[in-house]
Amino acid sequence: MELILYLLIFIIPLVAQININSSYRKYKNEENSNGLSGFEVARKILDANGLDDIYIVETEGNLTDHYDPNRKVIKLSHDIFKGETIAAAAVAAHECGHALQDKNNYTFLKIRSFIFPIVSFASYFSWIVIVIGLFTQYFKIFALGIGLIIIGLIFELITLPVELDASKRAKAELSKLNLIGKGEDTGVSKMLSAAALTYVASVLSSVIEILRLILVFNNRRD
Repeated sequence: MELILYLLIFIIPLVAQININSSYRKYKNEENSNGLSGFEVARKILDANGLDDIYIVETEGNLTDHYDPNRKVIKLSHDIFKGETIAAAAVAAHECGHALQDKNNYTFLKIRSFIFPIVSFASYFSWIVIVIGLFTQYFKIFALGIGLIIIGLIFELITLPVELDASKRAKAELSKLNLIGKGEDTGVSKMLSAAALTYVASVLSSVIEILRLILVFNNRRD
């Protein structure tokens, strides 16, 4: 049983990652008919919503795109920043979706930002506490470690609606501002759906990991 759970923890995120990478490879090679780069798409969405004070900068890495609510900056990876593709438009618009959430005081985004320091602390110490609990076979210490991991799971559960809502806003803005051509909305939807599945996979993996740890401790205690 433990082996099955361990394999699921490995396979579920892997499948989701393969899916997003496959979609990205496909749509980063399909130019959008308007010839707009990711930077231009993001700038048009932000300006149309009165967010001309938000900067858009290029960052290193692949699919490292994100919105920083503290610095009010959207960071786009090289291919997204300069690419005039469907993938670039989709990802850039998604990050603008987060900026729109910030502007509108979207509840789940505020909660996620508030608990992030707590989650960072919990994630850092969770496995240290779990290892101590396993070696000492002291259930209360082990349970504390599980509790710290559950805090991370709660963070992931809050992140899921944040990401889904950002994608919804992205598609609405792309359509409203005519930033993508006819029929290109299908590619945008596939890109954003594949990205959303990675967050679903993360939640499922965390749940399975918690179940696996409980099983490990019970086996050790017996």
